[in-house]
Amino acid sequence: MSLSGLGDTGKAQPPPALFPAPESDTPTPGRRRGGARQNLPAQSSSPQQAPVQSDDAGRQLVFFGADAAEPTVADLAGLLAGPAEVVRMGGTARLSVQVDAAWRVHVLVAELASRGLAASWEPIEGERHAVRTSYTRILKPLAAAWLHGSTKRPPAAFHLTGRRLRLWLAAAGTPEPPDCLLLRLGPDDKECWESIGVALAATGLAGTLLGPADGGPAYRITSRRRLARLAELVGEPPRAAPPEAWPV
Repeated sequence: MSLSGLGDTGKAQPPPALFPAPESDTPTPGRRRGGARQNLPAQSSSPQQAPVQSDDAGRQLVFFGADAAEPTVADLAGLLAGPAEVVRMGGTARLSVQVDAAWRVHVLVAELASRGLAASWEPIEGERHAVRTSYTRILKPLAAAWLHGSTKRPPAAFHLTGRRLRLWLAAAGTPEPPDCLLLRLGPDDKECWESIGVALAATGLAGTLLGPADGGPAYRITSRRRLARLAELVGEPPRAAPPEAWPV
């Protein structure tokens, strides 16, 4: 099946231009890729730019890290580990996720585009934004793997890679200084939480599950060692992300 998305995703409307989009947010081994500028939502003030890091030819890629492979549609399982939803319609499916900051829209639209998926967005209540793809055949296998009827549930072989964690972090990662970070979960996805915690632990990121009464649902990742491990896996910060929003 072609993953180009041509014919399936071209109907998404570009969002209004309110501040310049950063260059490509998708990490590429050995270099940054420049990307076409897109029209995306503004933040309350212009985002601080993460420092541009020089290429390091001697740096070894972390196994399963975000730099270790090209982006694929399967990476979107990282969004489904968090608060994203996928729904089916006929032989197609659509993925959507609500985020709490405009920089996340920038990053997710770029990440989806790098996988052949056009995305649209709209502001919603509570100063949040909804990002969604068009209905497309490309997402049908992902929906088949994650949906049991209308219930979201990780497949038996679910695991997390650097690219999946990068998407989850971009959509729903919240730092808690000095040495904690929350990876937020879908509030209606209780059947997923335990399996996702097992997958986190398998990457060296064992976290504490917080319920809704404790500021969740989310997994809290603690200690500098685990945050350093997370930073290795997810790669360098997207240019749209405020410096304090990304582990380094």
